[in-house]
Amino acid sequence: MRFIGNAFSLGMLPHGASPIVRELDSRPDLTGCVSVVGHPDTATILGVAFNRATLHLQHGDSLIVAQLDGARLPEGATTLPDGASFRWFEVKL
Repeated sequence: MRFIGNAFSLGMLPHGASPIVRELDSRPDLTGCVSVVGHPDTATILGVAFNRATLHLQHGDSLIVAQLDGARLPEGATTLPDGASFRWFEVKL
């Protein structure tokens, strides 16, 4: 499966897994991704569902991570604040 999230945790990995993490040049196509974005305002800005779920990746899965870079989001944000952007990563097993 393919997931979109706003964070990555080692707890998402199965025992003994060695993930491959690469930074992406731009926002990838998120069509078909299952959202595990656990921050409501981040989900709104990304245009994906808010879903505070526990993710356990399996072999063959990938996680697209939208890592907020810059200022923290103010409560109720619908756009990124000045100077903030997303860095995009893909974590594969």
